[in-house]
Amino acid sequence: MAAPWRFAFALACLFALCGQSNGSPDPVLVPEVSQKEVQVRQGFTGTELLLFGAVIDPSGREKDFDVIVVLKGPTQSIRLREKRQIGGIWMNAESTAFRSAPSYFAVASSRPIDQIVDEKTAAIFEFGTEFIQLSPAGSIDPEEQARFRAGLVDLRERQGLYRTIEDGVQVREGVLYQARIGLPSNVQTGQYTAETFAVRDGRVLASAVAEVSVRKVGFERFVEVFADREPLFYGLVAIALSLFMGWLAGRLFNRS
Repeated sequence: MAAPWRFAFALACLFALCGQSNGSPDPVLVPEVSQKEVQVRQGFTGTELLLFGAVIDPSGREKDFDVIVVLKGPTQSIRLREKRQIGGIWMNAESTAFRSAPSYFAVASSRPIDQIVDEKTAAIFEFGTEFIQLSPAGSIDPEEQARFRAGLVDLRERQGLYRTIEDGVQVREGVLYQARIGLPSNVQTGQYTAETFAVRDGRVLASAVAEVSVRKVGFERFVEVFADREPLFYGLVAIALSLFMGWLAGRLFNRS
Protein backbone atom coordinates (compact mmCIF):
# COMPACT_ATOMS: atom_id res chain seq x y z
CA MET A 1 0.00 0.00 0.00
CA ALA A 2 1.47 3.35 -1.06
CA ALA A 3 2.32 6.02 1.51
CA PRO A 4 -0.74 8.25 0.83
CA TRP A 5 -3.04 5.26 1.16
CA ARG A 6 -1.42 4.17 4.43
CA PHE A 7 -1.68 7.67 5.87
CA ALA A 8 -5.32 8.01 4.82
CA PHE A 9 -6.15 4.58 6.20
CA ALA A 10 -4.58 5.44 9.59
CA LEU A 11 -6.61 8.64 9.75
CA ALA A 12 -9.72 6.75 8.76
CA CYS A 13 -9.28 4.24 11.57
CA LEU A 14 -8.74 7.04 14.07
CA PHE A 15 -11.86 8.90 13.03
CA ALA A 16 -13.87 5.70 12.93
CA LEU A 17 -12.95 4.93 16.53
CA CYS A 18 -13.85 8.49 17.56
CA GLY A 19 -17.18 8.24 15.76
CA GLN A 20 -18.02 4.93 17.40
CA SER A 21 -17.12 6.16 20.87
CA ASN A 22 -19.31 9.22 20.44
CA GLY A 23 -22.15 7.25 18.87
CA SER A 24 -22.27 9.65 15.92
CA PRO A 25 -24.07 8.23 12.85
CA ASP A 26 -22.80 10.93 10.48
CA PRO A 27 -20.14 9.99 7.93
CA VAL A 28 -16.73 11.58 8.46
CA LEU A 29 -14.54 12.76 5.58
CA VAL A 30 -10.80 13.10 6.17
CA PRO A 31 -9.05 14.99 3.32
CA GLU A 32 -5.35 15.55 2.75
CA VAL A 33 -3.21 17.18 0.05
CA SER A 34 0.27 16.12 -1.06
CA GLN A 35 1.48 19.73 -1.19
CA LYS A 36 0.30 22.41 1.20
CA GLU A 37 2.38 24.95 -0.69
CA VAL A 38 3.25 25.25 -4.37
CA GLN A 39 6.28 27.44 -5.06
CA VAL A 40 6.36 29.25 -8.37
CA ARG A 41 9.91 29.96 -9.56
CA GLN A 42 11.39 31.09 -12.84
CA GLY A 43 10.77 28.38 -15.42
CA PHE A 44 7.79 26.94 -13.53
CA THR A 45 6.05 24.48 -15.87
CA GLY A 46 3.16 23.46 -13.63
CA THR A 47 2.71 20.75 -11.06
CA GLU A 48 0.33 17.96 -10.06
CA LEU A 49 -1.56 17.87 -6.78
CA LEU A 50 -2.44 14.57 -5.14
CA LEU A 51 -5.64 14.87 -3.10
CA PHE A 52 -6.40 11.83 -0.97
CA GLY A 53 -8.17 10.79 2.20
CA ALA A 54 -10.91 8.58 3.57
CA VAL A 55 -14.65 8.50 4.14
CA ILE A 56 -15.80 6.72 7.30
CA ASP A 57 -19.40 5.88 8.13
CA PRO A 58 -19.51 5.00 11.87
CA SER A 59 -23.07 3.70 11.56
CA GLY A 60 -21.76 0.68 9.65
CA ARG A 61 -24.06 1.16 6.67
CA GLU A 62 -23.09 0.23 3.14
CA LYS A 63 -19.77 1.69 2.08
CA ASP A 64 -20.69 2.34 -1.54
CA PHE A 65 -20.20 6.03 -2.20
CA ASP A 66 -18.91 8.41 -4.84
CA VAL A 67 -16.33 11.12 -4.30
CA ILE A 68 -16.23 14.51 -6.01
CA VAL A 69 -13.33 16.94 -5.57
CA VAL A 70 -13.67 20.64 -6.47
CA LEU A 71 -10.40 22.60 -6.62
CA LYS A 72 -10.84 26.38 -6.86
CA GLY A 73 -8.34 29.21 -7.14
CA PRO A 74 -8.69 32.78 -5.87
CA THR A 75 -11.68 34.67 -7.25
CA GLN A 76 -11.15 37.81 -9.30
CA SER A 77 -13.23 40.44 -11.02
CA ILE A 78 -13.11 40.23 -14.79
CA ARG A 79 -14.57 42.12 -17.74
CA LEU A 80 -15.33 40.22 -20.95
CA ARG A 81 -15.62 41.91 -24.32
CA GLU A 82 -17.23 40.37 -27.37
CA LYS A 83 -15.55 41.00 -30.71
CA ARG A 84 -17.60 41.42 -33.86
CA GLN A 85 -16.65 42.04 -37.46
CA ILE A 86 -18.01 45.44 -38.43
CA GLY A 87 -17.25 46.75 -41.91
CA GLY A 88 -14.55 44.14 -42.36
CA ILE A 89 -12.81 45.13 -39.12
CA TRP A 90 -12.92 43.20 -35.86
CA MET A 91 -14.04 45.55 -33.11
CA ASN A 92 -15.14 45.34 -29.47
CA ALA A 93 -18.91 45.14 -29.15
CA GLU A 94 -20.93 44.20 -26.05
CA SER A 95 -19.17 43.63 -22.76
CA THR A 96 -20.06 42.47 -19.27
CA ALA A 97 -18.27 42.12 -15.94
CA PHE A 98 -18.26 39.41 -13.29
CA ARG A 99 -17.25 40.22 -9.72
CA SER A 100 -16.14 36.77 -8.55
CA ALA A 101 -14.87 34.50 -11.30
CA PRO A 102 -12.51 31.79 -9.99
CA SER A 103 -9.05 32.09 -11.52
CA TYR A 104 -8.81 28.27 -11.55
CA PHE A 105 -11.54 25.64 -11.37
CA ALA A 106 -11.28 21.86 -11.64
CA VAL A 107 -13.72 19.09 -10.82
CA ALA A 108 -12.70 15.44 -10.49
CA SER A 109 -15.19 12.66 -9.78
CA SER A 110 -15.28 8.90 -9.37
CA ARG A 111 -17.92 8.67 -12.12
CA PRO A 112 -19.53 11.10 -14.58
CA ILE A 113 -21.33 13.78 -12.55
CA ASP A 114 -24.73 13.13 -14.17
CA GLN A 115 -24.54 9.55 -12.92
CA ILE A 116 -23.87 10.67 -9.33
CA VAL A 117 -26.25 13.60 -8.66
CA ASP A 118 -29.10 15.38 -10.39
CA GLU A 119 -28.69 18.75 -12.09
CA LYS A 120 -30.12 20.70 -9.14
CA THR A 121 -27.63 19.23 -6.68
CA ALA A 122 -24.78 19.75 -9.15
CA ALA A 123 -25.75 23.42 -9.50
CA ILE A 124 -25.85 23.92 -5.71
CA PHE A 125 -22.38 22.48 -5.12
CA GLU A 126 -20.78 23.63 -8.42
CA PHE A 127 -20.13 20.11 -9.69
CA GLY A 128 -18.96 21.16 -13.15
CA THR A 129 -17.77 24.15 -15.14
CA GLU A 130 -21.32 24.81 -16.35
CA PHE A 131 -22.37 25.36 -12.73
CA ILE A 132 -19.69 27.88 -11.70
CA GLN A 133 -21.38 30.58 -9.64
CA LEU A 134 -20.44 33.93 -11.14
CA SER A 135 -21.65 37.27 -9.78
CA PRO A 136 -22.45 39.63 -12.65
CA ALA A 137 -21.78 43.31 -11.98
CA GLY A 138 -24.99 45.22 -12.58
CA SER A 139 -28.12 44.10 -14.38
CA ILE A 140 -27.68 41.80 -17.35
CA ASP A 141 -30.06 39.88 -19.59
CA PRO A 142 -30.09 36.16 -18.65
CA GLU A 143 -29.44 35.06 -22.23
CA GLU A 144 -26.56 37.49 -22.58
CA GLN A 145 -25.16 36.36 -19.23
CA ALA A 146 -25.31 32.72 -20.35
CA ARG A 147 -23.47 33.62 -23.58
CA PHE A 148 -20.69 35.45 -21.77
CA ARG A 149 -20.46 32.68 -19.16
CA ALA A 150 -20.01 30.10 -21.91
CA GLY A 151 -17.38 32.32 -23.52
CA LEU A 152 -15.44 32.65 -20.26
CA VAL A 153 -15.53 28.90 -19.61
CA ASP A 154 -14.43 28.12 -23.17
CA LEU A 155 -11.56 30.62 -22.99
CA ARG A 156 -10.24 29.29 -19.70
CA GLU A 157 -10.67 25.67 -20.73
CA ARG A 158 -8.40 26.39 -23.70
CA GLN A 159 -5.93 28.01 -21.29
CA GLY A 160 -6.01 24.90 -19.08
CA LEU A 161 -7.47 26.85 -16.15
CA TYR A 162 -10.93 25.21 -16.10
CA ARG A 163 -11.17 21.41 -16.18
CA THR A 164 -13.67 18.60 -15.69
CA ILE A 165 -12.05 15.21 -15.00
CA GLU A 166 -14.62 12.41 -15.10
CA ASP A 167 -13.39 9.15 -13.55
CA GLY A 168 -10.59 11.24 -12.03
CA VAL A 169 -11.07 9.91 -8.49
CA GLN A 170 -10.06 6.39 -7.47
CA VAL A 171 -11.87 4.77 -4.53
CA ARG A 172 -10.32 1.77 -2.77
CA GLU A 173 -11.65 -0.63 -0.17
CA GLY A 174 -14.88 1.35 0.03
CA VAL A 175 -13.12 3.90 2.25
CA LEU A 176 -10.01 5.45 0.70
CA TYR A 177 -9.89 7.80 -2.26
CA GLN A 178 -7.32 9.74 -4.26
CA ALA A 179 -7.40 12.20 -7.15
CA ARG A 180 -4.65 13.85 -9.20
CA ILE A 181 -5.28 17.36 -10.52
CA GLY A 182 -2.71 19.30 -12.51
CA LEU A 183 -1.96 22.99 -12.10
CA PRO A 184 -0.69 24.62 -15.32
CA SER A 185 2.20 27.07 -15.48
CA ASN A 186 -0.14 30.07 -15.87
CA VAL A 187 -1.99 29.64 -12.56
CA GLN A 188 -2.57 32.70 -10.42
CA THR A 189 -0.89 32.85 -7.03
CA GLY A 190 -3.00 32.87 -3.89
CA GLN A 191 -4.98 30.53 -1.66
CA TYR A 192 -6.62 27.50 -3.30
CA THR A 193 -9.37 25.39 -1.72
CA ALA A 194 -9.87 21.69 -2.40
CA GLU A 195 -13.36 20.72 -1.25
CA THR A 196 -14.15 17.01 -1.20
CA PHE A 197 -17.69 15.60 -1.17
CA ALA A 198 -18.87 12.10 -0.31
CA VAL A 199 -22.09 11.24 -2.17
CA ARG A 200 -24.42 8.27 -1.89
CA ASP A 201 -27.76 7.77 -3.67
CA GLY A 202 -27.61 11.29 -5.07
CA ARG A 203 -27.18 12.92 -1.64
CA VAL A 204 -24.10 14.72 -0.32
CA LEU A 205 -23.31 12.92 2.94
CA ALA A 206 -20.17 14.77 4.01
CA SER A 207 -17.77 17.43 2.84
CA ALA A 208 -14.42 18.79 3.98
CA VAL A 209 -11.96 21.42 2.79
CA ALA A 210 -8.19 21.36 2.45
CA GLU A 211 -6.17 24.42 1.46
CA VAL A 212 -3.19 24.86 -0.83
CA SER A 213 -1.08 28.00 -1.06
CA VAL A 214 0.40 28.93 -4.45
CA ARG A 215 3.03 31.65 -4.14
CA LYS A 216 6.00 33.05 -5.95
CA VAL A 217 9.46 32.68 -4.45
CA GLY A 218 12.89 34.07 -5.25
CA PHE A 219 13.28 37.02 -7.62
CA GLU A 220 9.69 36.67 -8.87
CA ARG A 221 8.45 37.11 -5.30
CA PHE A 222 10.64 40.18 -4.84
CA VAL A 223 9.23 41.80 -8.00
CA GLU A 224 5.66 40.99 -6.96
CA VAL A 225 6.05 42.48 -3.47
CA PHE A 226 7.92 45.51 -4.83
CA ALA A 227 5.19 46.22 -7.40
CA ASP A 228 2.48 45.84 -4.76
CA ARG A 229 4.09 48.02 -2.10
CA GLU A 230 5.72 50.67 -4.31
CA PRO A 231 3.62 50.84 -7.49
CA LEU A 232 4.78 54.34 -8.51
CA PHE A 233 8.47 53.58 -8.02
CA TYR A 234 8.01 50.20 -9.74
CA GLY A 235 6.44 51.92 -12.75
CA LEU A 236 9.29 54.44 -12.97
CA VAL A 237 11.91 51.70 -12.74
CA ALA A 238 10.11 49.67 -15.43
CA ILE A 239 10.02 52.69 -17.76
CA ALA A 240 13.70 53.47 -17.10
CA LEU A 241 14.69 49.86 -17.80
CA SER A 242 12.66 49.84 -21.03
CA LEU A 243 14.32 53.06 -22.22
CA PHE A 244 17.76 51.74 -21.31
CA MET A 245 17.21 48.41 -23.08
CA GLY A 246 15.93 50.24 -26.16
CA TRP A 247 18.95 52.55 -26.18
CA LEU A 248 21.33 49.60 -25.67
CA ALA A 249 19.72 47.61 -28.48
CA GLY A 250 19.98 50.62 -30.78
CA ARG A 251 23.68 51.05 -30.01
CA LEU A 252 24.41 47.36 -30.61
CA PHE A 253 22.56 47.30 -33.94
CA ASN A 254 24.30 50.51 -35.10
CA ARG A 255 27.68 48.95 -34.40
CA SER A 256 26.83 45.85 -36.39
